[in-house]
Amino acid sequence: MEMTGAQMVIEAMKLEGVDTVFGYPGGAIMNVYDEIYKQKEFRHILTRHEQAAVHAADGYARATGKVGVAFVTSGPGFTNAVTGLATAYMDSVPIVVVSGQVPISLIGTDAFQEIDATGISRSCTKHNFLVRSAKELPRILKEAFYLAASGRPGPVHVDIPKDVTAETAKFDYPARIDIPTYRPTTKGNLRQIKKAAEVICKAKRPVFYLGGGIVHSNSAELVRELVAETKIPAVETLMARGVLEHDNPLLLGMVGMHGSYQANMAMSEADLMIALGPRFDDRVTGKVSEFGKHAKIIHVDIDPSSIGKLVDVDYPIVGDLKEVLEVMIPKVKECVDPDRYQAWRDILKRYNEIHPLAYEDSDKVIKPQWVIERVGQVLGDKAVISTDVGQHQMWTAQFYPFSFPRQFVTSGGLGTMGFGFPAAVGVKRACPDKISVNFTGDGSILMNIQELVTAVESRLPVINIVLNNHYLGMVRQWQTFFYEKRYAETDLSFQPDFVRLAEACGGIGYRVETKEEFDEALNDAIEKGVVAMIDVIVDREENVLPMVPSGGTLYNMLLEYKD
Repeated sequence: MEMTGAQMVIEAMKLEGVDTVFGYPGGAIMNVYDEIYKQKEFRHILTRHEQAAVHAADGYARATGKVGVAFVTSGPGFTNAVTGLATAYMDSVPIVVVSGQVPISLIGTDAFQEIDATGISRSCTKHNFLVRSAKELPRILKEAFYLAASGRPGPVHVDIPKDVTAETAKFDYPARIDIPTYRPTTKGNLRQIKKAAEVICKAKRPVFYLGGGIVHSNSAELVRELVAETKIPAVETLMARGVLEHDNPLLLGMVGMHGSYQANMAMSEADLMIALGPRFDDRVTGKVSEFGKHAKIIHVDIDPSSIGKLVDVDYPIVGDLKEVLEVMIPKVKECVDPDRYQAWRDILKRYNEIHPLAYEDSDKVIKPQWVIERVGQVLGDKAVISTDVGQHQMWTAQFYPFSFPRQFVTSGGLGTMGFGFPAAVGVKRACPDKISVNFTGDGSILMNIQELVTAVESRLPVINIVLNNHYLGMVRQWQTFFYEKRYAETDLSFQPDFVRLAEACGGIGYRVETKEEFDEALNDAIEKGVVAMIDVIVDREENVLPMVPSGGTLYNMLLEYKD
């Protein structure tokens, strides 16, 4: 079947089962957009910025596990998208970004809106392609989706010159892909799995270290089974929140820089660390030489380059976590005695009694933690929660009652302010029966505020809850702790009227200064089911605690701030 390159792009989307594309048109990708106009197979959502288009595709992918898709044009269209690619890359999110490029004959001439897109994206994508002919386009598009979703997931970039989108060739879309140099190992080494099971059964102070790979591999149910069978305490990374239900008595909370006291102490005193799908991020390890220094380490990951990259491990297992657990669980069941770990569980319970994850509530000013807890009480598992980056992100990770994987959508590795709102738009498209809530700050929300128009026009209601402390809160906290309160460029006392801003874009806004007002606003926003902005005035100088200073050790946490 002969067709143009632009038609091939649309046909590939259909064959890959894509139901949504986020994007923004421009000159170099105009032929593709002309074909979008003619088709009815998928919905295109016009964002108001290319960065937001990629974040929305990212949010869609995180909420579903499917590949998210974004289209952008060349030059500034692509450079605007780079932050979205880097965000997805750091968190191993499967997306395909198709960008337009100037005609092949103009590449390298500094043509209008030309940029070396593949050169730029090389360091922040799993793979990228510059398409040189329509003939190779079907294979490249098939490979792009395959690479994005297989092995360790990640973003793939396809750059298509404008003349290629106009060129005609035979459309022969491969049924399957075989790349000799890319064959991820999915089945773990049986001998290593057996050794790991034996070590688990012999340990006295083991801890499960649960990472984002559990979510990507859809293995949360198996992890829950393993934890229940062994009764071994578990900690979650930021990216693994929701793997275990919030009320699971074996869940010690989040680990790392703003982890709970008992979670960090468990990691510091364990004699065995069972790492399932984490990447040993510096926000978790702190000072590497002190991290888990009393523990043997089992590390299961599909990416061999992640094993031993930062921390030496004793029992490496390369493979798809789901396939590895299916083999490991029966072997652990054969030898495990849950009573063996009772003394260890008692110690950790005592740590939680000494320093529970808590905050000092107030009737005079709204505490940000209270807002998050309150939303959790009202919505619970009816909502999928997105966040921007800063204090509100950490409070959400600490205090929202997550109960299922993919319920928490946040930028962990890159820490991208402006991620939350467009991601929440993608979430709402992906999960129409869930309430999409974005916890954000008065700094972060302004970075992609224009997506109010996108959400309203597309009828994708997102409830934005702005924890407004009139500061760049996390930077201010560091300035308080480590820079003698020299608040250099973090005071945000001058702000727009968020209520009027929301209303100007066709949404609804609320300004909240009391708990009663918040309850009324939240319930009204839920009932109305439209795009909402709840501007909550919170305690200006509330800090995120516990806190492990950068480069510090997990067992040496700041538990309170003393002026």
